[in-house]
Amino acid sequence: MEALRAFAAAAVLRADEAEAKLANANARESATAALIAHLKLQIAKLKREQYGASAERTRRLVDQMELQLEELEADASEDALVAEVAAEKTASVRSFERKAPARKPFPEHLPRERVVLPSPCSCPACGSARLSKLGEDVTETLEVIPRQWKVIQTVREKFACRDCEKITQPPAPFHVVPRGWAGPSFLAMLLFEKYGQHQPLNRQADRFAREGVPLSISTLADQVGAAAFALMPVYRLIEAHVLAAERLHGDDTTVPVMAKRKTDTARLWVYVRDDRPFAGSDPPAALFHYSRDRRGEHPRAHLASWSGLLQADAYGGYNELYKDGRAPGPIIEAGCFAHARRKFFELADVEGAARKKSRGERTGTIYPIALEAVQKLDALFDIERTINGFGPAERLAIRREHSTPLMDDLHNWLEAQLAKLSRNHDLAKAINYMLRRWPAFTRFLDDGRVCLSNNAAERALRCVPLGRKAWLFCGSDRGGERAAVLYTLIQSAKLNDVDPQAWLADVLARIADHPAQQLEALLPWNWAPSIRPAKAA
Repeated sequence: MEALRAFAAAAVLRADEAEAKLANANARESATAALIAHLKLQIAKLKREQYGASAERTRRLVDQMELQLEELEADASEDALVAEVAAEKTASVRSFERKAPARKPFPEHLPRERVVLPSPCSCPACGSARLSKLGEDVTETLEVIPRQWKVIQTVREKFACRDCEKITQPPAPFHVVPRGWAGPSFLAMLLFEKYGQHQPLNRQADRFAREGVPLSISTLADQVGAAAFALMPVYRLIEAHVLAAERLHGDDTTVPVMAKRKTDTARLWVYVRDDRPFAGSDPPAALFHYSRDRRGEHPRAHLASWSGLLQADAYGGYNELYKDGRAPGPIIEAGCFAHARRKFFELADVEGAARKKSRGERTGTIYPIALEAVQKLDALFDIERTINGFGPAERLAIRREHSTPLMDDLHNWLEAQLAKLSRNHDLAKAINYMLRRWPAFTRFLDDGRVCLSNNAAERALRCVPLGRKAWLFCGSDRGGERAAVLYTLIQSAKLNDVDPQAWLADVLARIADHPAQQLEALLPWNWAPSIRPAKAA
């Protein structure tokens, strides 16, 4: 029996040691994988910052790598704790020590709450009470205070004159909703969560109820409509600012809208003014419009009073805008090389085809001609990255020196390849997309303000596809129009590096008594937060 007990104890010890070694190996493997993913992400970001996007899907790949890193870091942390627990059961196996990721110091503007632990009154070793302080060690822990709700009671006292018996009382405070109850910070949070963070009102209402503030969806919707109405003057100013530009980026995307027993496919249009690529001094802004369909009459109505350079895709609805003799002036088309490159890239995506093949999916044909076209277009993008932020004259001079020969070579090469292809070939369609619009694609060689791509508009529209996954569809046409107004405000604030929620809260608090002639001061690029002393109850 003693021998069996000794054998069992030794077996348990060996099992614990094996378990600890396995846990250490798993922890080391997880830490290594997390480190590799972290370094790959850093390399991808540095390449993107230095050289720009090397492929159409680079941005999406970086986002995917960040998500992968999150999971790997969590795995490494969990496996390190498992290894530590397993090593404590043995005396011969040391726990794997993972190098924790470096953490930046907490921001200085955060308030500090000092908690001093009680010190001993006497020496634990000898019992003496003669203690002197040598210093202190401070451990900082980041904590968050849950959202607090409060009701502000504005008291308006009444006074009666003993001589004339007239009653006086201060006027009632302003609310965005007439006889309303919601404060500006609450309204700003409601709007930003719905249109900036893509949280529908039903989810917000559930969250409020869990926090002890039950509010119905209809009540919240009433506040959203009233706040959108109050912000319309600011929307009109942004609209005027965008349409005062000499060059615009235009694009549109689908948005489902509720209909009888189904959803219709409506459209959200965006027009972006962004002069930063050619060192323009005017602030950037985005203007959104909503329409129930994609007929060409909508962009014609949006740009009825505008003339200048329009950078957009090859949508046929824009063609009426480019006609000679248009009033009030001509709109000049500038082609988007990103759209042209995308058509070739889809036919030359070698890595994508390899991934599909590994998953057993059907892959398309990889065309060497398409790959060569992508390389020729990438050479033009490489030149553009070196002149981004230069003035129009500098950009134009460099383009004429370096980009013009590449464009001439590209034109001759496209015509030569087209002669070898069938009319209905996918490559022929991609080539014709450029050749039929060659004056629009060469516009950047004559005007330093023109960008090579329409990515500014596509970036502004990213909020809509992200939101579609959360709110699925607009409830009505009026809802789509209201979304266009709020998207305009939020995206314009983001373009100017302004916190949209803080800006909306301040604007809603000030817009009632703000002079109409000075309303431009509330625009995101002119905005300075108001500092109002808190009034004691």
